[in-house]
Amino acid sequence: MNHNTPVPPLSPRPVRHLSEVHRRVMTTAQLRTHGVAPADVNEQCRPGGPWQQILPGVILLHPGPPTSEERLHAVLMYAAKERPAGVPAQPCAEEAHAPAYTEAMLTGLAALTLHGFTSSPPLLSVDKIDVLVPRLRRLRSTGSARIVRTASLPVPQQVTGVPVAPVPRALADAVSELTDAGAVRRLLTEAVRGGHCEPAAVVRELNAAKLLSRPHVVDAVDSLLAEGRAIAEDRLYRMVREHGLPDPVWNVDLRLPGGPHLGGLDAYWPEQAVAVELDTRAPRQGHRQDDDALWSEYARKREHLERLGITVVHITPKKLRESMEQQAAVVRTALMASGDRDPAAYVVVLPR
Repeated sequence: MNHNTPVPPLSPRPVRHLSEVHRRVMTTAQLRTHGVAPADVNEQCRPGGPWQQILPGVILLHPGPPTSEERLHAVLMYAAKERPAGVPAQPCAEEAHAPAYTEAMLTGLAALTLHGFTSSPPLLSVDKIDVLVPRLRRLRSTGSARIVRTASLPVPQQVTGVPVAPVPRALADAVSELTDAGAVRRLLTEAVRGGHCEPAAVVRELNAAKLLSRPHVVDAVDSLLAEGRAIAEDRLYRMVREHGLPDPVWNVDLRLPGGPHLGGLDAYWPEQAVAVELDTRAPRQGHRQDDDALWSEYARKREHLERLGITVVHITPKKLRESMEQQAAVVRTALMASGDRDPAAYVVVLPR
């Protein structure tokens, strides 16, 4: 066989069940199941030949540069766990269009681009494509594939036919490789402003990755939390307006007449003695005691207010984003139930 020899037919298994990209990128094991011997693969991949090996064991079935889609699938094919002998690597059903990538998913900047981030680079500009695998897998980073290991794989999301790490995990893996403070800030801000996830989820992943000791990451997180707080407050305003709740007084402090400060509230209905408090806490590395103290403060304030006859509705930003109607129903129920309760103690309401 020479370079002018036609490409060996992929037989005896037909390939009409494969998607177009999987007719252009295949592993040597997949080619073998289609009747292409290793010697034929080597011959086709010689310099000037019609095929090329773009990663160990992964063959591009044309001579030109790979497309971004081909690069993504090639990296996943390289990193995915091999199936046991006798189990086909591709689906057998003719209507199937894509293989299942076992124990491998895209993460980092490429994953964020697939999630729709505009502050991450186009796929063809991503030099290294991060792929997340279990910690004990015996793989090494090579070519365009950068191996990222984890003790516990998250549940992937399917985006454009490939498994992609959830946004918080993909963010942490991207940030771990970035030293540009502006780039980190833009990614974290877009994650929250674009509605991809809540700040607490991002901080949790950054904490787990031990990235909160880096000054430029800490600065970006501070901006992220402020951004998240502002967005949550805006959603709270929308909830009251769009779901027909009576107008509360916003952002107030409560005090007993001539007595101590009772705490700040995001919204308060004085006539019904109903309050809403947003929980925008986020875990911080090395600050477990501070986190516990903050939660204890939340709990003490709530208990104190409820002893005074004030109903406190505790809402997280995630609940506001994912189930605003349900949260409005909770607040409405508390307002309607106020007439069945004993009158609350008189408190002084001050602007915060």
